[in-house]
Parts: sequence; C-alpha cells; structure tokens
Amino acid sequence: MASELFSPLSLRSGQVLGNRIAKAAMEENMAGDGQLPDGQLLSLYRQWATGGTGLLITGNVMVHAEALTGPGGVVLDDAAPLEPFTEWAKAGKSGGGAIWMQINHPGRQIQADMPGVVWGPSAVGVDLGRHSSRFGRPVAMTPEQIKATVKRYAVTAHRAEKAGFDGVEIHAAHGYLLSQFLSPLVNRRTDQWGGSLENRARMLLDVVRAVRATVSPSFAVAVKLNSADFQRGGFDADDARQVIAMLEPLGVDLVELSGGSYESPAMSGRPADARTQAREAYFLDLAKDLVKTSPLPLMLTGGITRRDTAERVLDSGVVLIGMGTALAVTPDLPDRWRHGREADRQLRPVTWSDKALAAAASMAQVRHQLRRIARGSRPKPNTRPVYALFSERRQQRQALRRYRAWLSPS
Repeated sequence: MASELFSPLSLRSGQVLGNRIAKAAMEENMAGDGQLPDGQLLSLYRQWATGGTGLLITGNVMVHAEALTGPGGVVLDDAAPLEPFTEWAKAGKSGGGAIWMQINHPGRQIQADMPGVVWGPSAVGVDLGRHSSRFGRPVAMTPEQIKATVKRYAVTAHRAEKAGFDGVEIHAAHGYLLSQFLSPLVNRRTDQWGGSLENRARMLLDVVRAVRATVSPSFAVAVKLNSADFQRGGFDADDARQVIAMLEPLGVDLVELSGGSYESPAMSGRPADARTQAREAYFLDLAKDLVKTSPLPLMLTGGITRRDTAERVLDSGVVLIGMGTALAVTPDLPDRWRHGREADRQLRPVTWSDKALAAAASMAQVRHQLRRIARGSRPKPNTRPVYALFSERRQQRQALRRYRAWLSPS
C-alpha cells in the first residue's frame, strides 16, 4: 500500500525532497580542530545519508565564533575555510537526499566557563534554579550588535550555499537568541526590538530577509520555531501562528515546529507542562491547531519513533516528519519503515526527578550514540544515563581547552 511518507515534497524554492522524512537537527558537539567538521562528522552523515531520509538537517552551526552553544560547536563565519564544509555537504548528499545546514546563535544560553560573549535581548539570565550558575550572565545587545548578528546569519547562509548545501534552517526555537527575542519573558526591551510581538519578531524577520537576499532563489530557507515555550506568560501557540504569517511573504520554504528551552525542555520529552510527557509526537496537538491557518508548510519534530505515529502526523496536515533521537538509535529507520519493519531498540529513558539534569543526561545519551555511529560502531541504547553524562563532561573539558586556544591564540 502506497504511503504519503514516501512521496516527494515540492517546496516553493523549487527544491524537491525525495520523501516526507527528515533527520531533525541534533547538536553533535563533534567539531574538530579549528571548530570545523572533520572525519567524525563526515562518517556520521554518510551513515544517515544511506538510511532513507529525504532530508538531513545538520546540528546547529554557529554564526559567531565568540558565541557557541558548547565547546564542540562547528563555526562557519567569514574566516572559516570552506573545504571541510564542502566535504560535509557531499557526505550528507551521498545517499541521494538533500542536506540543509541549521544556523544559530545561542544568545544567553552559553555555559559559564565558555570564553567569548553572552548576549541576549535583555540582561535576563537562564533560570534553572540551583543549576542557574551553569550559564553566563547575559548583557543586553546594542542595536549595532543586533545588526551585526543579522549580517552574520546572512554570511553563514551564503557560505553554506557555496559549500554545496541545499538550504539552511534558521534556528528560532529552544530558547536560543532569536527565540529569546520572541519571548516576552526574556525580551524586556522598550525599543524597536521589544514590546509588541511585531517588535519581538523583528530580528527573526530581518535575519530571514538578509538570508533570502544573499542566497539563490532555488536555495531552501526554513525556520525552526517553537509551537510554544511551555512557560507561563511566554511565547505561545497564538504567537507562533502570527509569526508564521509574518514569515510567509519573505520566501520561507518551511517552518519546523518544536517547543521548549533549557528552562522548560519540552524538546526532550520532559517539559514543565506534564501533558506532553511520556508520549510520542510531543507537539502534535499544537501542530494540528497551527496547520489549520498556516500559510506555510509545516514540519513537526519531537518524540516520533514509530511509523504509525508518523502517518498520523501527516494525516494532520503536517507535510514533513522530523526525527532526532530515533535516528541516533536506528540510523536506517526510514528504510526499515519502507520495508515494513520498526526499530528494534529504544534509548534507555531518563526518569530523574531533577528536570534540568535529566534533560542534560538525555542529550548526552543521544550524543553518545552519535559518536559510536561516527566511529563505525553500532548504537548502544542501553547506555546508562549517568555514564553518558560523565563521559560527555570529560569530552567537553577537552573540547573547551581546544576552543579557548583557538579563540585566543597566544
């Protein structure tokens, strides 16, 4: 029986995706020397490329060398050599699918021990209770810094196209910089970038305009947006509906819906709002509502692991299925679905009561699988969360030493 899952998807840029399954972005934290993609990332993406997805979206690539989500982040700015990115694009397309680069600035979500800058729309720090000290204290961006950052997104998108990527996804979700500007809880500005939703969305819209103006019409431009922040008084579904309408005239191909932030990690299945816990397709209820009025095609990511769930999401009117963790455990899951099989393994659940620590352990577990795949080993989903977390922290300390030396050479 034919399935819409395996039908092509045409986008307004003219790009055609081979099917409706995408590998959503997962932060690999696997940069090599010089904060560049190296053999590890290439090996990982070659594995995914042969697994049957129509689209691969990279983990977030940083637009500003002094602002990284973690010390293992990849940086593509105007000083980065292009050849490693060309090889990355080739690896991602080696199975016949498309590859988009997710581009991002972390804003205030930067670890306290990282060098560089910690910026935000306002001087409002990340509130993680007793874990808040893990993050640096942000300073409010000046108008000049905002405009320079908009330009950085455009530079990264332009260079991604030169390297051979098929598109970019602008990250405006999960509490990163553009999401911070959208949030009335974080953005307390009283100038043209604060107050009304139109003002809070200004930076995102300026980034989209700048990116679209610097890339070719056939190059895809997507936006990742929270369907909701899952924080009382924060960015909500009605805000998302209005922002999607604002994006439509700007040449956006697709909006990916997700949710949450470090403060309320709904994207890992443990949000402050317990209604989205312990079930697949965390944000499907919100997506069903948004798809009714959306003038743009929507992609949904968050907790999808089984084919019948993916089919149900498509039935709601969403056009593209995003999967992250499922493809970290079973890289060829789309091909399995095509042949009537499901994944035979799942990641060990993290049930710790400390929400922030549980989210960190869940992400560490995922990245542990990515590193195994990159080495040519099979994923090991029964890895204990505490082992994955401590192993990652050890690797991050090593990456931090390399990043500091690279950022401020003696």
